Amino acid sequence: MTDERQVPDEELQQAPESEFNEFQTANDQFKRSFGSWFWGSMVAATAFHFVLMSFWPSMTAEDVGFTQDEMEAIELPPEIEIPPPPEQIQRPATPVVTDATIDEDVTIEPTTFEDNLPEDLPPPPSEGAVDLSDQPTFTPFTQAPEVTNRQQVGRTLQREYPSLLRDAGIGGTVMMHFFINEEGVVENFIVAETSGHSALDDAALRVAEAFEFSPAYNRDQQVPVWIQIPITFTTN
Repeated sequence: MTDERQVPDEELQQAPESEFNEFQTANDQFKRSFGSWFWGSMVAATAFHFVLMSFWPSMTAEDVGFTQDEMEAIELPPEIEIPPPPEQIQRPATPVVTDATIDEDVTIEPTTFEDNLPEDLPPPPSEGAVDLSDQPTFTPFTQAPEVTNRQQVGRTLQREYPSLLRDAGIGGTVMMHFFINEEGVVENFIVAETSGHSALDDAALRVAEAFEFSPAYNRDQQVPVWIQIPITFTTN
């Protein structure tokens, strides 16, 4: 247990200063030394600002004035005379219904080639003069021919695929033109667009020999036609 003793005021007044300081707190001690700290800091701040202003470089204002060049008069272009606006277009007259009667039984005279024969016509082409199988020519048709032996064509395609290109993973598409007669028989075929590899083009020509088609029709009549079919060589 702590020994708490109360000291009478008379004893505190009679006690020496050394004993009195033992009862002062840190706050009391700071208050007693505040004056010396305040004036010391003021003197230090004044000395610091004096030294700073002594070594601070002098600054002068820069001349920002400018001179204006003498203005030179430019010759003005000649005055352009503006033409007057065009005269107002006269509005059309208001249509008036006529009293004329028109015969309702109006017919147009029929026009026939016999009554209006053209002059200087070329002679008609002789039979056999034009051979459609020579080169691709457009022939109108309503029903296109269809391949009737797709499985055989697929086997021929795999067989004729060059092994060197197949092993190397090189493929391509050859666009072929086929001429099919009225019976659906292939009479001619040519390479329309190359694949970029001559070996694939030659193989496509061999595959084209295996194609069989149904005939093409123009309404109800069988007609010869040229058609275009791609032949694709792929490793997939």
